Amino acid sequence: MGVPAMSKLFEPLSFRHGPALKNRFVLAPLTNLQSHEDGRLSDDEYKWLTMRAEGGFALTMTCAAHVQAVGQGFPGQLGIFSDDHLPGLDRLAEGIKKHDSLAVVQIHHAGMRSPGDLIGCQPVAPSEDEETGARALSFGEVEQLIEDFILAAERAQRAGFDGIEIHGAHGYVLCQFLSAETNRREDDFGGSLENRCRPITQIIDGIRSRCGEQFNIGLRLSPERFGIELTEATALAQRVMSAGQIDYLDMSLWDVFKEPADPAYRGRSLASYFTELDRGEVRLGFAGKIRTPADAVRCMESGVDFILLGRAAIIHHDFPTQMARDEGFEPVANPVSKAHLRKEGLGEAFVDYMTTWKGFVEGGSGQLDF
Repeated sequence: MGVPAMSKLFEPLSFRHGPALKNRFVLAPLTNLQSHEDGRLSDDEYKWLTMRAEGGFALTMTCAAHVQAVGQGFPGQLGIFSDDHLPGLDRLAEGIKKHDSLAVVQIHHAGMRSPGDLIGCQPVAPSEDEETGARALSFGEVEQLIEDFILAAERAQRAGFDGIEIHGAHGYVLCQFLSAETNRREDDFGGSLENRCRPITQIIDGIRSRCGEQFNIGLRLSPERFGIELTEATALAQRVMSAGQIDYLDMSLWDVFKEPADPAYRGRSLASYFTELDRGEVRLGFAGKIRTPADAVRCMESGVDFILLGRAAIIHHDFPTQMARDEGFEPVANPVSKAHLRKEGLGEAFVDYMTTWKGFVEGGSGQLDF
C-alpha cells in the first residue's frame, strides 16, 4: 500500500465552515427503511448510526431525510419536514457527536420517484412525467420546495447537527431539475444549465444565509446516468466550488475506479474529471465500491480529500478503527449472514432490505445490483 495515502486517511481535514474531521472516513448516506411511518427516528436507526460513529467514522451521515411529506421516496424513511421530528433528531445528533463524529443529515426529496401509494397522492416533478404519473410543479411550488430544503437545514441545526448534505443525485428531485430529459420547463427553473441548477444554488445560498458561518454544507451529485451529462456535471461542480458556499462536494460515482459510461470521455477515470477541477477551499469526496483498505488507499491516491463508505460500513461498523489497527485488515466477504448484519447493528427492516441486494446476504433474493 502507498504509505502517504495510508497516512493521509488518518489525518484531520478542516472545512471552511464548522468543525474539522478527525480522519478521512465518512459514512455514506444509506437507505435503511428503519424509521417510523411518520418519519420519526426509531431505536433501530439510532443504533445503526451511532455504532458507526463509535466505530471511528469522522462524519456520520443519516439516510436521505425528506423535506416534504410528498417527497418521501421509500418506506421507513427518516423525516425532517416537521418539528415533530425534532426530538428524535436531537437525540441522534447528541448520540453521534458524543463519539467525536460530525453529525450530518442528508436532506432529500424524491420528486417523481415518490411512490403514489406511499405518499397518498400524485408525485411531483419539474415537468409532467407519463411513466411515473408525476405532475409538474408550479412556479410557486418550486419556490416552496426550495424554502422547505432551507427549513429542513434550519431544523437540523436546531436539533444540534453540525451540518447537512443536499441530495442532488440519483435521479431524485434536484437531479430531475438538472437533467434536460426530465426538466422541460420554460421558466427560470428550466432551459439553460444555469436555470436548471437554480434550485440547488438557491438552496445552498439560503442555507448559508440562515444557518451561518459555523454550519457545514455538503452537496451530493451524480456525474452520469439519470439524464445527467458529464460536461454539465463538471460545470456545476466547478461552479459550486468556485462560489465557496459549500464545504464539500460528494460525488457518487457508483465505482470510484471506473471510466465514464460515455465512450467520448473514456481513456481516463471518471474520478479524474473532478479531481482536476479547481476546488478552492471546498473538499472533494468520492463514493462507490470502496470495499477494502486497499480500495481506500487507492482512492486517496487519486487525489480526493476524503472517502465515503457504504456497503463496507454496513459489514463492519468499525471499519476505520480496524484499518487503523491493522492496514492488512481484510473485511468479511459477501455474501454475509443475517446474523452478522444483526451483530453489526442492523435492525430487521434493514436486514430484510439488504437481502434484495444481489450477492450481499446469504440466501437473499438478489434483485438489486450493488
